[in-house]
Amino acid sequence: MAVVAISLFFAFTNGFQDSSATVATMIACRAATPKAGVLYSAAFGFLGAILGGSAVAFTIEGLVLIGSPTLMVQVMLAAVLSASMWNLITWWFGLPSSSTHALVGGLVGGGIAAAGTGSIDWGLDALASGELVGLTKVLLFLMLSVAIGFLGGYMMKKFSMVVLRGAKRSINRPIRRVQFLTTAVLAFSHGANDGQKQMGIITIALVAGGVIAVQEIPAWVRVAVAVAIGLGTIGGGWKIMRTLGRKIFPIKPIDSLDSQIASSGTILLSTAAGAPVSSTQVVASSVMGVGAAERVRLVQWSVGKHMMISWLLTIPASAALSALLFNILRPLLLF
Repeated sequence: MAVVAISLFFAFTNGFQDSSATVATMIACRAATPKAGVLYSAAFGFLGAILGGSAVAFTIEGLVLIGSPTLMVQVMLAAVLSASMWNLITWWFGLPSSSTHALVGGLVGGGIAAAGTGSIDWGLDALASGELVGLTKVLLFLMLSVAIGFLGGYMMKKFSMVVLRGAKRSINRPIRRVQFLTTAVLAFSHGANDGQKQMGIITIALVAGGVIAVQEIPAWVRVAVAVAIGLGTIGGGWKIMRTLGRKIFPIKPIDSLDSQIASSGTILLSTAAGAPVSSTQVVASSVMGVGAAERVRLVQWSVGKHMMISWLLTIPASAALSALLFNILRPLLLF
């Protein structure tokens, strides 16, 4: 029960952290008001969590391999607690940190504290035989998604500069309207990818606790996680939205559209591959790619540097916090 409750709270903080990124550029270029944009994103993020499949959840479920159901539940509790705490810390300071990094770090730290390094599916043995699984798969896609987001944004901007060369300013009106479609796709892809992470954690806890017999996501878990992410989208994320929408570089309607197309494609491909990625990372990198394509000097690279430092710190910090919480909570949870 504790794991389920805190996982839903983590899904809510995920809405604070990542869901704001889905509408940041749209609001920054005045395609929608903040209230309308956030509600719109929340609705399609909810649908994404409901209809987005289970491939990412299965990847999360396979990261920690512990035979003891009791230990497994305790590791899940430490992992979601540490990830939630890290989300709140970075949200408070307005840093677009990665909820995915925080959760992965929490799982690794809790698993090692409970049963040593052998409890983690590092994926190195499978990699030698050409198979991409476990932590290796997760980390590789987390890095690739940032690079693909940046390159995608850069290429989309270069393409639009050629296509719209000589266009009048009146072109901004239909571009703003098209963003309602691209925002819907981006929000849906975010809900599909991010929602499955919490679903995977809850499913592990339910199996370990004997509530369900097989690792298939119950319908009520999908709905609960979708609602939590949607409420988080509505309730927070304004500080991060300002960072992504205004501080990296001055965003115009076409810049927002280019960024959303690049971000949506990256997240959807990752979800289809069963790889958890960070929507905030992908959107931020695509925004920087769009800015670099127009003029490198326009981009506030210091913002990107601060985000990179935060991203690099997230996994080790959340892993250490999870290990600490596991050792604190275990004497209290022995039964």
